[in-house]
Amino acid sequence: MVSSRGVRHDSMRARNLAVVLATIHRSGPHTRAALAERTGLTKTTVSSLVADLLEAGVVAEGGAVRGGERGRPGVAVGLSGHRVAALGLEINIDYLAACVVDLTRTVRLRRVRPADNRNSDPAAILEGLRALVKEITAEAEEAGLRVIGAALAVPGTVEGGVLRSAPHLGWRDVRVAGLMDLPGELGHFEMDNEANLAALGELWFGAREPDFLYVSGEIGIGAGLVVRGSLFRGTFGLAGELGHVVVVPDGPACRCGGRGCLEVYAGQDALLGELASVGDLVARLESGDREAEQACERAGHALGVALTSAVHLLDPGRIVLGGIFAPLFRWLEGPVSEGLGARLGQMRGRPPALVVSGTGGEAAVLGAAGLIIQQILAEPAQLLGL
Repeated sequence: MVSSRGVRHDSMRARNLAVVLATIHRSGPHTRAALAERTGLTKTTVSSLVADLLEAGVVAEGGAVRGGERGRPGVAVGLSGHRVAALGLEINIDYLAACVVDLTRTVRLRRVRPADNRNSDPAAILEGLRALVKEITAEAEEAGLRVIGAALAVPGTVEGGVLRSAPHLGWRDVRVAGLMDLPGELGHFEMDNEANLAALGELWFGAREPDFLYVSGEIGIGAGLVVRGSLFRGTFGLAGELGHVVVVPDGPACRCGGRGCLEVYAGQDALLGELASVGDLVARLESGDREAEQACERAGHALGVALTSAVHLLDPGRIVLGGIFAPLFRWLEGPVSEGLGARLGQMRGRPPALVVSGTGGEAAVLGAAGLIIQQILAEPAQLLGL
């Protein structure tokens, strides 16, 4: 029988480990004496906690710095990128992606596998993803990295670890983790909507601004609202379905059952038409192809209409265009800005800043890896077995 005193001690130790690690993460390397001063913990307690974190490989000692006891040099302790890492995964309509990111948020490995995942068999696609996981984690291990958790970005709604609906994949009520049968050493698995994780990827790896509306252009169009460094998910985790904002009430039918949705005008299929890829569209645009320019003008106009409603409701300070909108930003920026300015000018003086994503097409897979890193930093005792 475990005494309540023992449980309280373990709980306090876990909390203190998180406090020390969070302090190092937020404000950089510190001596043990400086950590004690910043955290309010005793020097003895800090020394014991740092020893555990050093052994786990999440921190490392650097050079001597002034500020130790009685003016003697102390040894700075900072985050280490050499031993512990997180795995980000993404299932998109036309590819599978994976990346390994260390605790300093340095991308160590990247893999992308082209694939046609529309109306696909979940078991077959997830088997392919599992093979990709085995390949990239084996390479990470060869580099001395321990991958202790994975998160997966999916183009659909997620509830309770179940992918409830991914219309473009043709999936419904899929228990992804069970079908993937991930290696036990990964330990921890998360799954979330692609646009949510892309917004977090932009937060942690891109512009790093604490407040913005991220717009993810793919087959569908999603959005993620970041407020004071946190993602707003809504009551049921479904916030951000920007693609189904109506921009033309009597417009063409949308797959959702409505008419005139943004996705019909600015989704990937609408932009590409008969072209095979976004790269082909960019090449046409760079050559001055008028038909390609008109496709972007139509998409930009529709996006400006939809974003006007978002700005009225959410009042973001900046709007970040990501996904396929990132390589097309040169041609979308004008129509979107004009649409926003024309509709918002009389009410708020000027529209929010419109900027291109700093992470491009990698936002979601980076956000997935970043999600695990954040959990390691918040709960090191639980995730690292300390």
